[in-house]
Amino acid sequence: MGESGKIRVLVLGLIQQDDRILVTQDHDPVKQQDFYRALGGGVEFGEPSLTALKREFQEEIGAELTNIQYLGCLENLFTYNGKPGHEIVQVYRCDLVDRRFYQMEQITVQENSGQLIASWIAIDRFKSGELFLVPEAFHEYL
Repeated sequence: MGESGKIRVLVLGLIQQDDRILVTQDHDPVKQQDFYRALGGGVEFGEPSLTALKREFQEEIGAELTNIQYLGCLENLFTYNGKPGHEIVQVYRCDLVDRRFYQMEQITVQENSGQLIASWIAIDRFKSGELFLVPEAFHEYL
């Protein structure tokens, strides 16, 4: 999730189909809590966030993006696995060029830390509080 004492710059892509969004599921072992996050990742030094967004989707699921629209920037202060974290998150709304992704139940995501599974989850499940979406401020874009 990040080095201690460093602010991390991330980019996330909000991909929505009807009333569902594409998210990965992860788990905080200390809090014993599952959480969900839109796909994306770290922005490299000297790399514009839009370039990072396209690169991350290519690396993680082999997908090309289209209809990319900048939504805004979030600041995320959190605790994960018992350690404090601080992220600046650039958020974009986008679509996947390959329409087959929209039919898939699960999509394998290649992360630095291993593999995660992405799936389409109904937005209402996050709005109701049944499922936990991070960063929490991401809700304002749903």
